[in-house]
Amino acid sequence: MKKLKFKNENLERNFWSKHDSTDYIDWKKAKRAIFPKLKPSVKTISIRLPEIMLEELKLLANKRDVPYQSLLKIFLAEKIKSELVHTAKV
Repeated sequence: MKKLKFKNENLERNFWSKHDSTDYIDWKKAKRAIFPKLKPSVKTISIRLPEIMLEELKLLANKRDVPYQSLLKIFLAEKIKSELVHTAKV
């Protein structure tokens, strides 16, 4: 197997976008890695909601004892998953 070194992450990202890892890595020798403290990347956005919608979201979140932003992420994740499953069947 060939040993690779890259000067920076952009060069490495570009390389892997054009090459198959099986030419460089013996996946039969690979070991499963677990990263328990790894958190997904997040991006802050601004969203405008009708006041009544925000108040209702806060009410629902309060009933579940979670922050309203967390509940909104849950709702979005559920809807996205549902839509992806639905569009995959079409």
